[in-house]
Amino acid sequence: MTVADSRVEKAKRAAGSIGLVTPAGARPTAQAPSADEQWQLPGGTARVYYGQGRQGVSRPVVLADGFNLGPTDFDWLWDGLENGRLPFVSELRRRGRTLVLVGFDERSESIPRNAETVIAAVLRTIAEQLGGARLLVGGFSMGGLVTRYALAKMETQGMDHRVGVHLSFDSPHRGAWIPIGLQAFAHHLAPHDDTFVRQISSPAAQQMLWRHVDGVNGTPRESPLRTEFKEQLQRVGDWPRLPRLLAVSSGRGDGIGNGVRAGAKTLSCAGPLFDGTRFLGQAEGQKTEVAVVNGVLGGPHSITTSGYPELDGAPGGTLESFGLLADALAAAGEDTDAAHRSVCFVPSVSAVSIRDLNQQDDLYADVYDLPPEQSDVDDFLLSSDNEAHALMTEELGGWILDRLPD
Repeated sequence: MTVADSRVEKAKRAAGSIGLVTPAGARPTAQAPSADEQWQLPGGTARVYYGQGRQGVSRPVVLADGFNLGPTDFDWLWDGLENGRLPFVSELRRRGRTLVLVGFDERSESIPRNAETVIAAVLRTIAEQLGGARLLVGGFSMGGLVTRYALAKMETQGMDHRVGVHLSFDSPHRGAWIPIGLQAFAHHLAPHDDTFVRQISSPAAQQMLWRHVDGVNGTPRESPLRTEFKEQLQRVGDWPRLPRLLAVSSGRGDGIGNGVRAGAKTLSCAGPLFDGTRFLGQAEGQKTEVAVVNGVLGGPHSITTSGYPELDGAPGGTLESFGLLADALAAAGEDTDAAHRSVCFVPSVSAVSIRDLNQQDDLYADVYDLPPEQSDVDDFLLSSDNEAHALMTEELGGWILDRLPD
């Protein structure tokens, strides 16, 4: 095997280890305990944990998983809820609440399809419930969109969901953001390992992402799948109307971003696999370069956008989009420099559904200065800092616990 062939093989192995949300193959630090019940549902599973001192489903809280490839990993889901900055599951159960965790057979499946799993979970919860307390139903990230659609559809069809509160936890109601350069790089790797591009191009990702690109040299645009999903939402009334709508954001509400400067280097590679590849913070302007993709797999390809606001540095829940990529490449021997590991994933204005992402002034708006009735939800809370996407903090978790339905 020649040196060049060896480098190509290393690049292929690096491609297979990249994860969009979590490192590929990584495991959580804690294992979920055995559930009191487990329900098999169409397209998914629910794990049921009774409240402290209870022997059945009482005062239920139904929470749906978010986006990733493959089936729900309940260990990851439990670990994030219980072992972050607030032991949220323990607090729920201490208050006598039953927790119903809804997982999906394929988390990247279309949002309306996974909504059928949520509908089945809600109906099963009602059937098993002791007492007449209203339910809290919601989800994390994509799970907030799935449950929003599910409850709206149930109302449209005249089904009694008995939900008092709908909760969305850092959910991209107005869209999520993955840098266009990263999406292009995923397509660059696709002929050699398609794991990364399958995440980016899955139905759920295309429905959530504000802009999507379908090739290394593709033109970024709203995906037709996202356009169709927005139309589907409208057909079921856009939002459920009967529950109280609550939303929390992992990002700040005062318009202060995360420190990623427009046009600044976020990640660069110096070889031997992807020498010359670099990514830049999203900037405004026409034909603005956001990445150069190069290396042993081909290139160089200059990736540009036109008319975009400064999305990478926007206030909102952050994702280690460049950090995860840098770690995977470094493990394969690449010389990488990650100046900014994390960028905005769900802008604050999207999580509380008060502004769209098209305009700089809207994206960086001081939400506290906006009339609260402009939001699609009834009440919301934004974080004191730009935190990791959907991180359970004392600030957000405590606010939710104080607003559980009676």
